[in-house]
Amino acid sequence: MLLILCGAYLFPQNILAPYLATAPEIVSQAAVVLDAETGTVLYAKNPDEEISPASLTKLMTMHLVLKEVDSGRASLDEVIPVGTESWALKQPPRSSLMFLAPGQIVTLREIMLGLAVSSGNDAAVAAALRLAPSVADFAALMTQEARRMGLRKTRFTEPSGISEDNITTAAEFAALCREYLRQHPQSLAAFHSVREFAYPQAANVAEAFRDNPMTIVQGNRNALLKTFPGVDGLKTGYIDEAGYNIALTAQRNNTRFIAVILGAPAHPGGDRIRDRDGERLLSWAFENFKTVRPEIGPLEPARLWKGKHKWVEWELAEAPVFTAPVGRAAAVLQFTAEIEHPLIAPLPAWYPAGWLVIADEEGELHRVRLLTAQAYQRGNIFKRAWDTIRLLFIKK
Repeated sequence: MLLILCGAYLFPQNILAPYLATAPEIVSQAAVVLDAETGTVLYAKNPDEEISPASLTKLMTMHLVLKEVDSGRASLDEVIPVGTESWALKQPPRSSLMFLAPGQIVTLREIMLGLAVSSGNDAAVAAALRLAPSVADFAALMTQEARRMGLRKTRFTEPSGISEDNITTAAEFAALCREYLRQHPQSLAAFHSVREFAYPQAANVAEAFRDNPMTIVQGNRNALLKTFPGVDGLKTGYIDEAGYNIALTAQRNNTRFIAVILGAPAHPGGDRIRDRDGERLLSWAFENFKTVRPEIGPLEPARLWKGKHKWVEWELAEAPVFTAPVGRAAAVLQFTAEIEHPLIAPLPAWYPAGWLVIADEEGELHRVRLLTAQAYQRGNIFKRAWDTIRLLFIKK
């Protein structure tokens, strides 16, 4: 189940509040920072403002391709037709390009590198036409997938991001990135953290041109891959109407953050402003927050009254993973069950009847709903009568 962090915001529990107030000022128009595993929103500036994603759009294009690969309906090693629409010469003016050309032999894996590293608009068209009969049909699939993710404002009109009619928000795109990483964690090493991409090479061109395939080496446009320790993705973007955008992710000490920054100034040097905003937000996040994954042993059962069984066994409603201040949850954690007493049969399976409270020496850190592990039926008339009498004394 995808947690969408948009619309009305529910910020983290009070233990994070003093640290949230220390967030840095940024220049960019909108931004969101969240814990990639828990979804906890740590920073938001104009999170619901509609802005064109520019080439961040290519992440949705890559997501749909990888879904096809994961399903077995496509292979990264298959050869992709280089049709007229996907030729570099056919792309709009000022397009970033992979430099696809007539007669080339290119694999889907190379197309994905052309999307992630070179940010090729021609690669986006080639990918779209592999999955749909037309670019417009593929754009409809992109918007449909955004709705499936729960993204209400995000919409796409084409797969590269060159159109200002593609729309998203910082909050929704951060949610998209989180889902993308959840489904395709291998994409970071395979595509997004690759520093440069050389294309075309000898294997991509006709035999007559293999002695001089006119290879062009392009570096990854995400400069923070080189300058910020832990950054391993995701994508940059720019069009005049939106300014400079970036979707970042970085991991240190088993904590991963996602930062989406939209609308850095559309003038020379705007990319450096965008990158500096990303550095500030990620540095602040790592200095103040961490992901905690406590190991929880068997849960003690709770007393059941008037039932066939004497004890209620528990399941957790969700994994006990949470975001905490860097200085908390360092010592031995305490786990306490808060049960809504008395538990009286019958009880359905997965009934929320209490909380598992996780605390350190300074106090509560997090709580997770306790659910009944099975359905619990009523006992016979004698069991019910005896427990009714006992409950009278307990309530006193």
